[in-house]
Amino acid sequence: MSNEMKIFTGNANPELAREICDYLNVPSGNAEVRSFSDGEIFVKINENVRGADTFVIQPTSPPVDRNLMELLIMVDALRRASAERITAVIPYYGYARQDRKVQPRAPITAKLVANLITIAGVNRVLVMDLHAGQIQGFFDIPVDNLFAAPVLIDYIQKMKLDNLVFVSPDTGGAERVRAFAKRLNTTMAIIDKRRPRPNVSEVHHVVGNVRDKNAIILDDMIDTGGSIVKAAEVLIKKGAKTVYAVCTHPVFSGSATQHIEKSPLKEVIATNTIPLNNKKSKKIRMLSIAPLLGEAIKRIHQGESVSSLFV
Repeated sequence: MSNEMKIFTGNANPELAREICDYLNVPSGNAEVRSFSDGEIFVKINENVRGADTFVIQPTSPPVDRNLMELLIMVDALRRASAERITAVIPYYGYARQDRKVQPRAPITAKLVANLITIAGVNRVLVMDLHAGQIQGFFDIPVDNLFAAPVLIDYIQKMKLDNLVFVSPDTGGAERVRAFAKRLNTTMAIIDKRRPRPNVSEVHHVVGNVRDKNAIILDDMIDTGGSIVKAAEVLIKKGAKTVYAVCTHPVFSGSATQHIEKSPLKEVIATNTIPLNNKKSKKIRMLSIAPLLGEAIKRIHQGESVSSLFV
C-alpha cells in the first residue's frame, strides 16, 4: 500500500474533518460534493488517489438519508479511482436504534445500512459509541468502535463536583454508567423508563440514592430531549442538588434545544460527532473528539493498535 494518507469529507460535519486534518497535519482532500437541481447527489474527487490509504469522514446524522447517500457515493468514487483502501469514519452511525426486530414484519435497518456501506466498497469502518455494540457484527469487514469516555471523563474531572452520582436514563445504559462510576469512584443510579411509542418516554421511579448529590445523567445520545428532561425533573424531585447531562451524540431533533433551555438541567455536555448548526444554547457545552479520531486514523494508517487508546 502507498504510504500516502488522504482524508475526504462530505457535507455532514466538515468542521470536525478540518479539526482532524489539523491534528494530523494533513490537508483536506479535494472533493466536490453537491446536488443537482432535482436533489441527486454529485461527487467528484479532484485529486489522484490511486494506491492511497483514504478516509471518508461522514457521520450519518440528520438529514440521515442524504448524509448516508453522500458517504456511499464518495466511497464508490474513490473505489473507481483505484484507492488502495477506503475507511469510512462514521462518528455517528444513523439507524443504530433499529438494530433488532421489536415487532413482527419490522426491518433491521442497522444491518441494511451495514450491507450498503460494505457493498459500496468500504474496507474498514471507524465509529464512535455505537448505540448497540452488536452492530459491529453486522459488518463482514473490520470495525473499530471508539469510546468518547476519555474526553468526557477528563471534562467531568475538571468540573470538580463533590458527592457525585452517575445516572442511567434507562436500564439499557447501566453498563455505560457503571464504567464511568468505577473510573471516578462514585455511586450510580438507574431510572426506570418505559417507551409506549418511539420518541415518547415515561419515567416511573429511580433506583438508587440521589438525595443531596450532584447528578450526571449519562447516555450515548440525546434526540428529542424528552427523556433527559423528564429524568432531570424526577431527580430534582428525589432531592438531587444539581443535575447535568452528558452524551456523545447531540442529535437534538425537533424542539430538543428549547426543552433543554426550560429544563432544570444545569448543563448538557456533548461531543462534536454531530454539528450543532443553529441548535446552540448557553446550557450546551461541546467537546471536540477530533484528537481522539485523529489518533485512531493515524494508528489505522500505520497498522498500530487502536484498542491501546483505551488502556
